[in-house]
Amino acid sequence: MFAVETYAAVRRFVFVEGKSRREAARVFGLSRDTIAKMCRYSAPPGYVRSKQPERPKLGPLVPMIDAILEADKTAPPKQRHTAKRIFERLRIEHSYAGGYRRSPSGVSFDSRVAPRQL
Repeated sequence: MFAVETYAAVRRFVFVEGKSRREAARVFGLSRDTIAKMCRYSAPPGYVRSKQPERPKLGPLVPMIDAILEADKTAPPKQRHTAKRIFERLRIEHSYAGGYRRSPSGVSFDSRVAPRQL
């Protein structure tokens, strides 16, 4: 991925200065296809997934996680499930064989489980 400054420099070189795309490829050291894409988009296009990643182990248990989280909405704060407790319940009650992940922002088992607030 190229910086926005590179996009701006290439677009200025081609559109404002009137140079050819082939010359821009030679000057900036990029392929002609890359220069064509830079000229096509005014800003670098972001990555968009075509489909959600498959979760072979966790996928069938998502409705159980949703049910636990829905029940926790009405429970007092001290009785709500943490990500670790949800992981333990799935492992014990549903024989979940997947692993427990750690995220930098706090412990999270599923992206919908918020890190524990202190």
